[in-house]
Amino acid sequence: AQLVESGGGLVQVGGSLRLSCAVSGINLNFYTMKWFRQAPGKERELVASHTNAPYSSVPWMTNYADSVKGRFTISRDNAKSTVYLQMNSLKEDDTATYYCNAHGMRAAAGRDYWGPGTQVTVSS
Repeated sequence: AQLVESGGGLVQVGGSLRLSCAVSGINLNFYTMKWFRQAPGKERELVASHTNAPYSSVPWMTNYADSVKGRFTISRDNAKSTVYLQMNSLKEDDTATYYCNAHGMRAAAGRDYWGPGTQVTVSS
């Protein structure tokens, strides 16, 4: 599998960016997709996750870190094998390298794949 992030860059406080994660080699239907970030000197943290639940009454579920709730939105397009992270109202604390992760579910349980990351810098 290969995951490649894009869309990072330099943005001013209050601005927006949309990160993309292009995925190849795996079927996204069997993976929970996640965005993590890591700032210099800090541990990698989970930002958002998107889980397909095709057999439940709710076909998909999302979760967000408290620090980004209401500002970030994770979405996916399985047909395009792409996952997105829309980031609005950016703050300096959002500055980090952002990583896309594919975490295997059901038939793909135990498989975990990462992208190389994309840098997001928010300046005042």
